[in-house]
Amino acid sequence: MSLYFYISAALAFFATTALILSFRPLAKSLGLVDIPNERKIHEGEIPLVGGIAIYVAVVATHLISTAFFPGTGGIEHYTSFYVAGALLVLVGIADDFREVSPTLRLVTEAVAVVLIMVGADVVVRDLGTLGIGGEHVMLGALAAPFTIFAVVGVINAVNMADGLDGLAGTLSLVPILGFIFATIFLGDGKDLVILCCFAASIIAFLLFNAAVPGRRRALIFLGDSGSMFLGIALAWFAIRLSQGEGAPLSPAATLWFLTLPIFDTACTTIRRAIRGRPLFSPDKEHLHHVFLLAGFTSTETVLIMAGLSAAGVVIGITASWLGISDAWLAGAFLVLGLLYFWVIIRAWTFMRFLRRSICRRREIVDRRTRGERRRGDGGTWTGIERREHQRRLGERRHGSKARRSRMPGPENV
Repeated sequence: MSLYFYISAALAFFATTALILSFRPLAKSLGLVDIPNERKIHEGEIPLVGGIAIYVAVVATHLISTAFFPGTGGIEHYTSFYVAGALLVLVGIADDFREVSPTLRLVTEAVAVVLIMVGADVVVRDLGTLGIGGEHVMLGALAAPFTIFAVVGVINAVNMADGLDGLAGTLSLVPILGFIFATIFLGDGKDLVILCCFAASIIAFLLFNAAVPGRRRALIFLGDSGSMFLGIALAWFAIRLSQGEGAPLSPAATLWFLTLPIFDTACTTIRRAIRGRPLFSPDKEHLHHVFLLAGFTSTETVLIMAGLSAAGVVIGITASWLGISDAWLAGAFLVLGLLYFWVIIRAWTFMRFLRRSICRRREIVDRRTRGERRRGDGGTWTGIERREHQRRLGERRHGSKARRSRMPGPENV
């Protein structure tokens, strides 16, 4: 990589750091903070400025890099991406201030997708070699609606992943690092500058958001503005790097870059639909909740999920490098998705397995008090927590009967 790319990354890192330090006190004075409640277990009011800082830093440093450093490419293909990102950031800020209706969010996300489709021609037209004889499957007239559906899905997938300190940022950083690797070794480097800016900016954000030695809690949160912006960025790069002649990645390979967010969102949507619950209602049955209830700490959970995400990225890059058929890749992805769904709907059994065989901790450690393990929508138990509560009650009753049986009585004398 040229020195220009390292300079761009350094600029993005220090710009993000400076913006976070500047925005924190401003956010507190404006009330742009996340307040703890029955569903949010953090301590104190945390500023929701991570996403704003990332957006401003990435756009500013990318513009500076392309203007002053020769050979780093132009910005003609990114204008619509900037505008679409700004739209999502603004709606995300409004949602952070006062909750926006799911319908308005979906409409805004769809408009943002149309902007990048029209302005930069970022559209999923080719699904790869999924044909029976290895032919490419082209979407034709279905390309536009499929692109809207796919990108909106990724945006909401990243938003749902924002449930632990450092989780959404880490699950966004891992595929972006994978895109950088693919661009360097398998592509033409056309998106390398902005990818480096993204990676450096997210790393700077994680220094304030993720658990680090000597600090118990996050100093800032990503906010809906950040999760929505990172979501459209991941979808943007996945499409740009997998479509057209000479694309470094195959279409099916990009699915593996986003394995966990896609699986978690799909399973959550299906589970809520089966139970007749609103699709956008919050709950505590995502994969990271399973790890927490199994006894893993927040940091351990983030690291485990980062490792799983990295494994998906390695599979995607390796498959593209070896030229493995999209049909095989997509089939393996579907099988893994079904296995993931089977595990999640049996989360109670999986959680017990993790606690007994891997975690080996006596008590369930999810960093909440007993009363805080109730959901915020109606105060009812989630499926996982209900079964855990019933198990504890059963153990107590069994223990009480055992103790009574050992007490001296006529039948024991």
